[in-house]
Amino acid sequence: MKAQFEKITTSRENSFKAFLYRDREFDAPWHYHPELELTYIVSSKGMRYVGDSIQKFEPGDLVLLGADLPHCWKNTGGSAGDASSIVIQWKENFLGEGWLQNPEFAAVNNLLTLASRGIKFGVKLTTEVEEMLFAILKESGFKRLIFLLEILNHLAVSSDYTLLSGDNFIANLNLEANDRINKVYNFVRENYGRKITLQEVASLVAMSEEAFCRFFKKTLNKSFFTFLNEYKVNLACKLLVETNYQVTRIAYECGYESLPYFYRQFQKFVHCSPASYKKEYHVTEDQR
Repeated sequence: MKAQFEKITTSRENSFKAFLYRDREFDAPWHYHPELELTYIVSSKGMRYVGDSIQKFEPGDLVLLGADLPHCWKNTGGSAGDASSIVIQWKENFLGEGWLQNPEFAAVNNLLTLASRGIKFGVKLTTEVEEMLFAILKESGFKRLIFLLEILNHLAVSSDYTLLSGDNFIANLNLEANDRINKVYNFVRENYGRKITLQEVASLVAMSEEAFCRFFKKTLNKSFFTFLNEYKVNLACKLLVETNYQVTRIAYECGYESLPYFYRQFQKFVHCSPASYKKEYHVTEDQR
């Protein structure tokens, strides 16, 4: 599917959009829009792409996105199924020009400024606003607006969050670039379990290897193979948590032919060994 600028419309009765997304899987292309967006994952798991950030997501994932920040959520492996999320979208000036400059909104103003890099909120903070996120779907008019402001204020006065995209990330938002990135995303998703060469991925988007390397680095602020290893390591983390597979099998299933190389990449991105990660986060059959 070719990515394009996403036009978001609101009804005549509301100044912002809030809805429950539900489908078999999250498969939207890498896209952007001028509206800010708050997304809460109700069900399903996979990989979340925000700017130059790639991380796994699961139920309870709450992320705030700034205007024109490229993003998408994609399921991995057998994680498709009942995919659902609460999505809230609004223009920065939806309450009129200059509303964020009022002293009462100082904390919210700072939050929305940070959102230009994408913000992932902590579990405790997310739990505190979860009820309001569901409630906003049932309300309309003034009460709906108050819920949104309460959610934003609650998030704004907390320090329980992490920034996602690097501060040097500069998005290339033309349609051709988005189309190429989506082709690369989908190719990696379907072929991560085998050796992927630079030649074939460059040919996929009709570019020379040198031109592709420059393009990918400029668009995502990282090399293609850094992106590929991030994808594989995040998938390995999922398997370490959700299965009883041995590390050797997980490395092989994630496309690593060399176990020492897998260990080096895992340490690079997760800052611990696979065994340590499994010991801390593994979910037993009784807990599932």
